Amino acid sequence: MKSEMYRKILIATDGSEPNKKAISYGIELAKLSEAKVYAVFVVDTASFASIPMDTGWEMMYELLQKEGADATRLVEDDAKALGVDVESAVIEGHPSHEIIEFAENNDIDLIVLGTLGKSGLDRFLLGSVAEKVSRNAKVPVLVVRGSAKED
Repeated sequence: MKSEMYRKILIATDGSEPNKKAISYGIELAKLSEAKVYAVFVVDTASFASIPMDTGWEMMYELLQKEGADATRLVEDDAKALGVDVESAVIEGHPSHEIIEFAENNDIDLIVLGTLGKSGLDRFLLGSVAEKVSRNAKVPVLVVRGSAKED
């Protein structure tokens, strides 16, 4: 049964082990609703913007681009294995802002992303992409709590 509620689902991935649970949830929802998946990885250029642009910076940038391509390829492989239509994007900027902007520019119906569920000082110091996206997105956000260890 094709759903009109979810036609386009954005799965934000960082390539981490804890994020695999969110990927599975997103792909399963897409399969059930016959939605298209958009696998998105954001190269956080803000985190190394203060580093001088030299060979080290270029190497770091290339490494992050490769990490993004690998992370989105995993989502693609999982989606295709279940017959789900998928498209990938590796974009640059601040993760929460770019995820929200991508969703708005591509008429996304649902954003799915994972979190480690940090609290207290860890969350205060690191911030939470999931929290920022869920507070500011104009569409529903499914935050899937992962764990640092494989379940």
